[in-house]
Amino acid sequence: MTNRTLSVADAIRTRRAVRHYRPDPVPGADLETLLDLAIEAPTSWNLQDRSIIVVSSEEGRAGLTLATGGQPQPQEAPVVLVFVAEPWAWREDRSDVYAHARGNGAWSEEFIAMFSTASTAFQAGLQDRGLLREYAVKDAMIAASFVMLAATELGLATSPMNGWDEALVKKAVGIDDREDLAIALLVSVGYPAERPRHPGRRARSRNVYREHFGAGW
Repeated sequence: MTNRTLSVADAIRTRRAVRHYRPDPVPGADLETLLDLAIEAPTSWNLQDRSIIVVSSEEGRAGLTLATGGQPQPQEAPVVLVFVAEPWAWREDRSDVYAHARGNGAWSEEFIAMFSTASTAFQAGLQDRGLLREYAVKDAMIAASFVMLAATELGLATSPMNGWDEALVKKAVGIDDREDLAIALLVSVGYPAERPRHPGRRARSRNVYREHFGAGW
């Protein structure tokens, strides 16, 4: 049953990575909600330099199964979300981004002019240091995290998937000719056929420090 009263804290504590799924389809309204919430995730310089490809066809999921070395998630989950990073988004026309901010009363004309110049200079600096892909992947991963928590609130299970061949993932989603795009993460979505127990986490004192790495909290 869909749980629409789960707090963010409870979603964080109860979310588990699920590898096996029931064949029940994800309701269209819930999928739309997940996508809308993913779009709301923070994004550096408001570039929104990530895309989500929704894969639900048998052919598409078979391609992702191949790309992931036969992992069960694409075979069993009715939906797999492919998060694509767009390192070169900063070179594209961003007038719609500015129009939304202007229309919402969030940014003034003066701020937009300053922001456009500063963000372009920042991205050019990333390009010089070979960090464009890294920054875009970070944005995509943040969006994926939002999806996983939102799915938990909706009673859906997810699994962030690693261990895939990027070239094969790109082929499966029709962007094998796009060297300007990068695959950030695959996230399976569906109803769980298992209820994994929480394996536990190390004590906070093991990996939370004050001011400097290794300094006790």
